[in-house]
Amino acid sequence: MEVILQQLGQLLLKAVPTFLLVIFLDFYLKRVFFKPMEKVLGRRYEATEGARKRAEASLERAAGKTAEYEAAMSAARAEVYKSQEQHHRQLQEDAARQLTEARRRTEAAVTEAKSQIDTEVDTAKAGLAGEADRLAGQIADAVLRRSAA
Repeated sequence: MEVILQQLGQLLLKAVPTFLLVIFLDFYLKRVFFKPMEKVLGRRYEATEGARKRAEASLERAAGKTAEYEAAMSAARAEVYKSQEQHHRQLQEDAARQLTEARRRTEAAVTEAKSQIDTEVDTAKAGLAGEADRLAGQIADAVLRRSAA
């Protein structure tokens, strides 16, 4: 067993320089390679994170402007609809007023036409009564002349 321990001790003595080399390499690589790489990666992360945050802020501003635009469009549509409604109402009022005026004129024309017809009827009746009296006189003269003849 002592031989095994002696061989193990020799093996460990031979491994010490390798162990020291590994430790030295660890410190060296950390200082020369990993720390600068870590700094570069940190700056890169900050740059990409900053760009992402700026993009998010830009998206938020765009969303705000979109909401403002949509609100303005909605208000403009409401104003147009209100204007159209008012114009439509005005057209209906004008049409109703014109219809009322046309009815009034038509009723006045009908009343005037009835009045003229009544006047013409009265004139025709008077003319017919006079004509009837004249014809009655002619018939009586004709009958009397025949009976006298």
